[in-house]
Amino acid sequence: MLLRKKWILVILTVLTVSVWYGAFSVPSASEGLSVYVFDVGQGDSIFIETVSGNQILIDGGPTDAVLAQLGRVMSSYDRSIDMLILTHPDADHLNGLVDVIGRYEIGTVVETGVLHETEEYKVWHERIGEKEIPVIYAHAGQEFLLDKHVTLKILAPFYEQAGKEVKKINNTSVVARLDYGESSLLLTGDIESSEERKLVILSESLDTDILKVGHHGSKTSSSDIFLEKISPMVALVSVGRNSRYGHPHQEVLNALKREHVEVHRTDMEGTLLLRMYEDGTYSINGY
Repeated sequence: MLLRKKWILVILTVLTVSVWYGAFSVPSASEGLSVYVFDVGQGDSIFIETVSGNQILIDGGPTDAVLAQLGRVMSSYDRSIDMLILTHPDADHLNGLVDVIGRYEIGTVVETGVLHETEEYKVWHERIGEKEIPVIYAHAGQEFLLDKHVTLKILAPFYEQAGKEVKKINNTSVVARLDYGESSLLLTGDIESSEERKLVILSESLDTDILKVGHHGSKTSSSDIFLEKISPMVALVSVGRNSRYGHPHQEVLNALKREHVEVHRTDMEGTLLLRMYEDGTYSINGY
């Protein structure tokens, strides 16, 4: 497959580390890595663009609204995305990605491959097969080099889930830490408190500047022990306006307030633009 950018995938099986990298341009010191938390309603969709222009889309929200959001941040002639990551196959994370695969050329798909019997999930895998897109099954220990000084480290699931039946899809979510120099962002999918406790015990990479709050601010996530371990300065919440689920839950907002965490929400500010800089500074604005 001919891609817009040349990428090489190296699997170091002994260390269980995946390194995904390409030829990098030399960035200006003033340039930052861009992370867009798209306003897609009650769901998640996060778009990352590195200084060199490498693009990663994590989840696609519940509808094709993600296409309009991508149209705002990508050039009209740009019809390729280097990596798609599906954290887990619930509709509010998956459905928009099916539309994205239909419109864009995709370099690599990262997913868990967990069993889930829905029509959209079936179509998702059919389109991946039709387009012969390489698939990587995510598990803890993998690390992707997205650009110079930009890494995405997979913290969960702890074991490969491909082909497995599970009771709680949310707890199979891909959890990843994005680092750009001294700046860091923790992406948590929809994991719940039981999985958070495992991360606290098993992961050494939780202390993070910025947290994408799990499960849209549900009270089943963002436990006190997890927030204390992460000690974020900023929290980003992807949630629909007037959420019928009551997201973000007041208990979660109170917990974040107790930890003196600055909160930004898509239901109040629309799409959020986070700029991360190599020196550890960052900025967050509505977009």
